[in-house]
Amino acid sequence: MAPKSSIPVVVLRQGRELSLKRRHPWVFSGAIADRQGTVSRGCLVEVRSKDGALLGCGHWGTKGIAVRMLSFNPVEDEALLIKQRISSATGFRRALGLVGNPQTTGYRLVHGEGDELPGLVVDVYGETAVVQSHSHGMWRLREAIEAILRGEPQLGLKHVVFRRVESQLDEDEPQPEKPEARESEALVPEPSQVVSFSESGLRFLADVTGGQKTGFFLDQRVNRMKVREYAAGKTVLNAFCYTGAFSVYAFAGGAGSVVSVDASKPAIDLCRQNVVANFAAVQHHSEVADCFSYLTQIPDTFDLIVLDPPAFAKHQRAVQRALRGYETINSLALKRIKPGGFLATFSCSQLVTRELFRDAIMRAAAQAGRGVRIVDMLHQAPCHPTNIYHPEGDYLKGFILYVE
Repeated sequence: MAPKSSIPVVVLRQGRELSLKRRHPWVFSGAIADRQGTVSRGCLVEVRSKDGALLGCGHWGTKGIAVRMLSFNPVEDEALLIKQRISSATGFRRALGLVGNPQTTGYRLVHGEGDELPGLVVDVYGETAVVQSHSHGMWRLREAIEAILRGEPQLGLKHVVFRRVESQLDEDEPQPEKPEARESEALVPEPSQVVSFSESGLRFLADVTGGQKTGFFLDQRVNRMKVREYAAGKTVLNAFCYTGAFSVYAFAGGAGSVVSVDASKPAIDLCRQNVVANFAAVQHHSEVADCFSYLTQIPDTFDLIVLDPPAFAKHQRAVQRALRGYETINSLALKRIKPGGFLATFSCSQLVTRELFRDAIMRAAAQAGRGVRIVDMLHQAPCHPTNIYHPEGDYLKGFILYVE
């Protein structure tokens, strides 16, 4: 019998406590034997083993991940714990040279499990913080999170925008029509949707309320720098370009011309603005098109192709279909690259491992009949850290390939 507690208690099945003893931050619904007390979505719960031993505390969920662990110790004050974790995350980004860096004012400040704050993502764009809640618990604490962010003087934040990942929430919960935004009283009532920030000395615009994720793919920063190294004099295709960050970096590296393609017209509009903001007179063509179809129609005139598609697999049942998609798109790209060219290809599907992705590219190369060498293996930017106890956090994988 578990001891009495002031907060609800979740009791695990016999033997299911081993992952928590290894500090993995997720408790799946199938591991739960019993609940004691009133458990509501997003509430703080204690997690105990079958024999009553305290394993830690976390936020109660209502889907596959039943509890996201905040701590493997008792938690007396959620807000204080989150403040300490955000302070630690800020110190880490300062150590990375991001906080207070005028050359790069866009970076991830909090990366969920990687910063021991499961369900919480905070991206910084200059004076604006965009907060994504992947759990009811973090959404419930949004006012405390806002106060903590505003209270970090070294961040210099004036705007805080809140966004929820709707797929993580119950369908019966009322959904906001648009992300919440709060301003200091001295500022205008609502922040603009599009904000400006810098990355590696380049200027970018991000739609922080209507764009994908938080408005920009900050996880690719280091990989964009890698692509820049190969761009000099190249004819470049940036497929699934979103708002054109790889295109801008290609021009920064001396690309002769760049074609940017994405299925989203708003993304292409921002892509054009991002290129013009950095390079007023370059050979840039942008097009709204399905990238799979586009790659079947173009000539083999590109020296460098970038493939950065959205996640093809968001659940386990979709993995095989995702692998076929990666195989197809990479085969199409490999057929279009000039001999001696490069392919930078990525997968952000957490469920597709680096080994599975590499195998899909190998099959694609065989289909295309091209000799391929791996030049570099790529990962997410350091401001998206992977908790060593949570290998699932290593979600972004990529390769730079030399094509014979």
